[in-house]
Amino acid sequence: MKKNTTTGSVSRFLILLLPAIVAVKSSIDIKRSDFPDGFLFGTATSAYQIEGAYLEDGSGPSNWDHFCGNLPNGDNGYIAEDYYHRYMEDIERMHSLGVNAYRFSISWSRVLPKGKFGEVNQAAIIFYSKIIDNILLRGIQPFVTIHHFDYPQELEDRYGGWLSPLMQEDFVYFAEICFKNFADRVKYWATINEPNLFVEMAYVRGTYPPARCSPPYGNCAQGNSDVEPLTAANNMLLAHAKASKLYGEQFKLEVNGMIGIIVHAFMYIPLTDNKEDKEAAKRALAFNVAWILDPVVFGDYPPEMRCYHGNELPNFSSDERALLRDSIDFIGINHYSTFYAKDCIYSSCICNDSSCTKGNDRPLRGFVSTFVERNGVPIGEPTGMIRFFVVPKGMEDIVLYVKDRYHNKAIFVTENGYSSPDNEDKSYQHDVKRINFHKSYLSYLAKATRNGADVRGYFIWTLMDDFEWANGYKTKFGLYRVHLPTLNRIPKLSAGWYRDFLSNASSSDVESSDYILSDEKKYMAY
Repeated sequence: MKKNTTTGSVSRFLILLLPAIVAVKSSIDIKRSDFPDGFLFGTATSAYQIEGAYLEDGSGPSNWDHFCGNLPNGDNGYIAEDYYHRYMEDIERMHSLGVNAYRFSISWSRVLPKGKFGEVNQAAIIFYSKIIDNILLRGIQPFVTIHHFDYPQELEDRYGGWLSPLMQEDFVYFAEICFKNFADRVKYWATINEPNLFVEMAYVRGTYPPARCSPPYGNCAQGNSDVEPLTAANNMLLAHAKASKLYGEQFKLEVNGMIGIIVHAFMYIPLTDNKEDKEAAKRALAFNVAWILDPVVFGDYPPEMRCYHGNELPNFSSDERALLRDSIDFIGINHYSTFYAKDCIYSSCICNDSSCTKGNDRPLRGFVSTFVERNGVPIGEPTGMIRFFVVPKGMEDIVLYVKDRYHNKAIFVTENGYSSPDNEDKSYQHDVKRINFHKSYLSYLAKATRNGADVRGYFIWTLMDDFEWANGYKTKFGLYRVHLPTLNRIPKLSAGWYRDFLSNASSSDVESSDYILSDEKKYMAY
């Protein structure tokens, strides 16, 4: 697409912006040197959210392509950020930031448009090989997620996707193709991104494909919000374990690699100091985080879930327990926010749609209701995501929870990010609150490492504003703004801060503003 080379309006914009940039100060002093040697610092993306080219070069329709026609905002990932055609310039951006790792996912429907019922798309293999080769050439480690929410619609149509045990074998087939083609160059593998969040949104609330749910959680055409999430998660866990076994037996030694799984990990703290709410906070962690991690470490679901679910919770056979147990080398944590937890066993938990919008939630499995306010005071500063608030200490708390429960298994913070509220940062570039968010969360992460947690990496979500699933393009987490009419990438102030942080440079505001000045001339279009 044609770039606008006019610089006058850019210069006028920066003249207005610079006084504000120079005035930015923060009391948080966090440096890269506060973390261990060899620590991975990177950015994270996922295939469907940035690639576009959804039917190009042999790619097939995914579950999200099928679902996006139902989104009220009309957004979709058909073009997205056009990373499929612009990946080289985005790799250069990452290199200029100084990251030493890049977490990305591989599109299942691009590699296998019809799953194991069709041929491997060699154009996709070439595409991902080029990404891996070019980031390695720049000293950036690939951190590959095999499955990040998107899969071939063919598998949903044939047998119902993750509700069927057949999906396990399809996933292992896909994983094997990835290993065969890329394991000689990829050291870090995550099998599945956030199975706990995906089943919550897809089978409890019905806001992700295949949009299945039942009252009181939603009014979908079909589904069972009490049973189907447990079934889908069970299939995802067994698929992970089978793929992990395959990797360990046939591919791991190629580059002394590591394989793990990624969990969406909110922190939960008691709404009050009473015993019941303290127990509720523990249950909330078990029913959300341990739901996924207990099986892949200990071989079974958390006892807290067994206690309350009874026969609804699937049972693993002895062979399945052995397969699951210790099927990870690391734990991936995607952490954004913290909730108050309220007991719903001994207390009344009534929540209508209006109050839920304000921050309460219908009682979750485990008889816990979550809140973002206490006595009318928010738990933290609001962000652009409903119910995501800035609570930096939650980073330390969730890392130490995982450390203690799982015997200090290696941890990567595979996502952490800030979305700007709609009513602020209209300049897009002047994202001071995003900088302060990352500095404060990193400060508490460093504290957790000093307290013995074996944390080995931190990935900012995300490199550039992207297609944020059901929120479309309205929600913005990126270090770079994407000007949608031209798809030009425009650095925000946070990009300059991250570069300075990664180089252990002084976090001088002048340096960051200089970074914007130089990059604006190359990429900005008005």
